Amino acid sequence: MRTLYIVSTPIGNLEDISIRALRILKEVDLILCEDTRVTKKLLDRYQIKKPTLSYHQHTKLTKVNYILELLKEGKNLALVSDSGTPGVSDPGEKLINLVANQFRNVKIIPIPGPSAVTAAASISGFPMDKFLFLGFPPTKRKRKKFFTEVAKSKYPVIFYESPYRILKTLNELKQTLTTNYKLPITQIVVCRELTKKFETIYRGKIEEVIKAIERDKIKGEFVVIVGK
Repeated sequence: MRTLYIVSTPIGNLEDISIRALRILKEVDLILCEDTRVTKKLLDRYQIKKPTLSYHQHTKLTKVNYILELLKEGKNLALVSDSGTPGVSDPGEKLINLVANQFRNVKIIPIPGPSAVTAAASISGFPMDKFLFLGFPPTKRKRKKFFTEVAKSKYPVIFYESPYRILKTLNELKQTLTTNYKLPITQIVVCRELTKKFETIYRGKIEEVIKAIERDKIKGEFVVIVGK
């Protein structure tokens, strides 16, 4: 049966890939990549020689239709993002939805693996039997609504942020928590460059973490966990 594999790839350290994921990448006819240049580093590391095709959130309809035609022809495809799990704050859900609705005889199989959400949650020290994941904060509109949702949550909240907005975001979060809602001093954990050479974990009160990040090199992707 024709198959679309949703393959998780390392979020940093290239050793964090499963044996099963490597086997699937070797066996499929084509690998759909968020960025072919990024995926090439992984494929070269494990000497996988398979054709690749870019697929991301801005992919044009003509290319999407081409991908669907490949499935019609009986090709087996793998979908990967630059890092982590496709469809979780990464491209993937639109293609998966199209395939699920248009092709009853195409299997969609997850190949689980690394995720920045679970990696950060596992070392947070907060009760994580229930938590709220919010992806990236809006860059412009609806930011106030986003931070209000964080403040009102009964459970720990996890979200992502870029190095360009991390300090702005943490200061807005502090403003919402302490001034607008007058909540008790909140403990947070901020993870930078998870699994990479310069991995750094910041823990403490939100103002303490802000000061620590200001003193450090603001580089790489961030995962923020707001404790409750």
